Amino acid sequence: MALSRRTFLQAGSAGALLAAVAQEALAQAGIESLKIITGFPPGGTSDTTCRRVAQALTGTYARSAVVENRTGAGGQIAIQAMKTLPPDGTTLLQSPTSMFTIYPHIYKRLPYDPVADVTPVTIATVFDFGLAVGPMVPASVTDVKGFLAWAKANPPQANYGSPAAGSTPHFIPALMAVTQHVDLKHAPYRGTQPAMLDCVGGQIAAVSGPIGDLIQHLPGGKIRILAVSGAKRNRFAPNVPTYSEQGFPELQHSEWFGFFLPPRAAPDVVARVNAALKVALASKEVIDGLATFGLETMTTTPAEFVDILAKDRVKWGPIVKQVGFTADA
Repeated sequence: MALSRRTFLQAGSAGALLAAVAQEALAQAGIESLKIITGFPPGGTSDTTCRRVAQALTGTYARSAVVENRTGAGGQIAIQAMKTLPPDGTTLLQSPTSMFTIYPHIYKRLPYDPVADVTPVTIATVFDFGLAVGPMVPASVTDVKGFLAWAKANPPQANYGSPAAGSTPHFIPALMAVTQHVDLKHAPYRGTQPAMLDCVGGQIAAVSGPIGDLIQHLPGGKIRILAVSGAKRNRFAPNVPTYSEQGFPELQHSEWFGFFLPPRAAPDVVARVNAALKVALASKEVIDGLATFGLETMTTTPAEFVDILAKDRVKWGPIVKQVGFTADA
């Protein structure tokens, strides 16, 4: 990512000031009920982010807030649902980056315009990805090179799951497979948790997903995390080396979850929602709650968010071309 996490991590001192802004916003907007839409199922990091933020917004931005899981098509259905909704601040979309920065490169036709059909409000959390293996992979495999060697020796079992085809966690192992000349078969799921259940059950060899979705399964002792995708070791999995440490610097990628309004939202609505979300994401309850899922809170201005989206779309173009994946194939 182009932005420094430290620059935008919310300081507690800012919360009190922003809280007053959000309380005033509630009085001005008079919002009775807020709906937050996510394209991923309950139990995962996307859903958790929505629910923590919804709880924090209740009584400050809106009198009540609910989360709606519109799963399917790798997050596309949720985004498509925003196109015709009123941009009055009563409905928000929460989504990862891939649907706006990678999908335009892999789909000839999307059911939404990644620029025109949403109004970016703020980034909410940043996180790294991990590569976890389950009981299908021998215990002697403890690092990425060992996994690649095992995959070469066991082609029928050389597979991995991810939360969606065309997502960042799909492309990290796919890029590794191309550069290392290993045939790794990809299995797309509707979220990371369904993939993890199959991995723990021995139906697939590995899962590439948000680190927070992987560490939840460590206590069971059936999975091992071989690598994380950040520039440095992840504080939620400090004993796991990065891809870069293991000789794969091209696999260094982090991601964000962001909040969006429907298209053509008025500037004053965007400003009110942005202020309310900054309060929510600065609260200790949200910060600590999301940390248990491997997520770090972060906010931006709407303009900064637009700029990040544009730069990430450019960045992913050549990576997609190198991998050679198209969703229409």
